[in-house]
Amino acid sequence: MRAILSVSDKSGLADFARGLAALGAALYSTGGTKRVLAEAQVPVHGIDELTGFPEILDGRVKTLHPAVHGGILARRGLPAHMEALKQSKISPIDLVAVNLYPFRETVAKPSVTLEEALENIDIGGPTMVRAAAKNFPDVIVVVDPADYPAVLAALQAGGLDLAARQRLAQKAFQHVASYDTAIAAYLRQGEAGFPAELSIAMAKRQDLRYGENPHQKAAFYAERPVGIAGAEQLGGKELSYNNILDADAAWKAATEFSDPAVAVIKHTNPCGLASHPNLAEAYRRAYAGDPVSAFGGICALNRPVDAATAAEVAQIFYEIVIAPDYAPEALALLQKKKDLRILKARLAPDTAWDFRRVGGGFLVQTPDTEDPVSLRTVTKRAPTDAEMADLLFGWKAVKHVKSNAIIAVKDKAILGMGAGQPNRVTSVHLAMRAAGDKARGSVVASDAFFPFADGVELAGQAGVTAIIQPGGSLRDQEAIAMADRYNIAMVFTGVRHFRH
Repeated sequence: MRAILSVSDKSGLADFARGLAALGAALYSTGGTKRVLAEAQVPVHGIDELTGFPEILDGRVKTLHPAVHGGILARRGLPAHMEALKQSKISPIDLVAVNLYPFRETVAKPSVTLEEALENIDIGGPTMVRAAAKNFPDVIVVVDPADYPAVLAALQAGGLDLAARQRLAQKAFQHVASYDTAIAAYLRQGEAGFPAELSIAMAKRQDLRYGENPHQKAAFYAERPVGIAGAEQLGGKELSYNNILDADAAWKAATEFSDPAVAVIKHTNPCGLASHPNLAEAYRRAYAGDPVSAFGGICALNRPVDAATAAEVAQIFYEIVIAPDYAPEALALLQKKKDLRILKARLAPDTAWDFRRVGGGFLVQTPDTEDPVSLRTVTKRAPTDAEMADLLFGWKAVKHVKSNAIIAVKDKAILGMGAGQPNRVTSVHLAMRAAGDKARGSVVASDAFFPFADGVELAGQAGVTAIIQPGGSLRDQEAIAMADRYNIAMVFTGVRHFRH
C-alpha cells in the first residue's frame, strides 16, 4: 500500500500514520505534515521521492505531477491503465489523507490582506482529494481526522467495502465544495447584485431529536459562527428545532438595539420587548408586555447578565436565556434551573444574505436594515420628544413581528401586539386589546401602510397619541384625516418592514 498524507489539521495524524506504517504502507508527505511525522518517529518519504521533482514556487507546486495523479486516477481493473502506469514507471496510490489550508480561519481575521487570503487557497490538496474521490472504488480518501480510527480499523480487518469508500468519497467532494464556496464568498465581498450561480457552505453542528413536530427528522447546520450558530451552551437540556428558531428570533430582536434591551419571544414573535438603561428594569418591562405568553418562551438580553437581572429572570419558566455573557453569580443562579438552556452568543453583526427555502429553490435577499430612518410628519400635530423616542423604538421593534404587524409602545416597551393577521385592522384590534387601559397615551408602529382609515380610527378610540408607518397607500389622506380627528401625530418612513 502507498499512501499520501498532506494535512492542515494535524489532529490524530501521528497515530493514523503509525497504524498505516504497521500495516506495511509506504507513506509520502509534504512540508509540515512530513515534519510532524518525522518528529513522531513515523517512517515517511518526501513527496519529491515519489515525483522525482522538487517542490517549487514557494511550495505552490508539490503534488501537481503525473506520478501523483496517475497513481491516484488509474483504474486497477483496466489493463490499459495499469500498463500505462508500468510504461511511465508510476506506482499506484491506494490512500489519500488530505485536508485543506485554513482559508476560512485566515479570512476571518480582521486584518487579513488579499495576498494572505490568496496564499491560503489550496490547489494541490483539492486536486488530490477530487482525484481520489473520483476513483473511490480503488482509492481510499480521508478528509476528516474523525474518520481515521474507523478507516484504520477496517484496514486492519482486511479492507474497506465499497459502501464505506463511497461514503468517504461523498464527504471528500462536500469538503472541497464547501472550501470553494468559502473562497467564492470571500472574493464576492463588495460586489453589487447577486451572482449567476450561488452555493452555501454549512457544517453540521448537531443532530436534533426531531423537527418542528416529532414525526420530522432534523439537524442544525452552521454557515458562520455568529448569532445562534456561534452560540455556546452553558447549561440546560439539548436544544430542539423550535428552540433554535425562537432563540434566533429573540437574539435578533434584542440585538437590534444599541441601548440595553430585552426580548421575550414566543413562536418567533416578541410578546415582550423593552429598552432601559438598567438591564433588570428592561427585563421587567419586557416581561410585563405579556406575562401569560412569556411562560415557556425565550428571553434574550443584549448586555451581560448581572445577578440582579438573573434573579428576576429565574422567577419565570423560560426554555432559553441568551446573552453575550453572564456574571459568575448570575450564571450560578441560572444554572440551578436544570432544564433552562443557557446560551452565550457573540455580539457581532450578521450582514449576510437571507435565504428562504421554497419548492425547488431558494429566495435570496439582503438583510432588512434601515439606518438612519428618515421621518416625515404628515399630520397637523408633530410628535413630542417622548412620543418620538417611543416611535423610533417601535419602528425597530415592529420589524421583528410577523406581518401584518402592529405594536403599541410606551416608554420604550411593547404593551400589546397584533401579528400575522390577514388584515391590518385585526392586528390593530389585537394590539389594543392586549394593551388594554395602557393603550391610552401609547404610540403605534405599523410595519406597512394602513390601506384604510379604520385601523387608525381603532387606535384613536383606544387613546393612542402617535403612529409611525411607511405611508404609500392610495388612501393615505383618509388615514391622515382620521389621525387629525383624534389629534394623533403621524409620521411616515417611506420604508416598510414585512416579515412573512
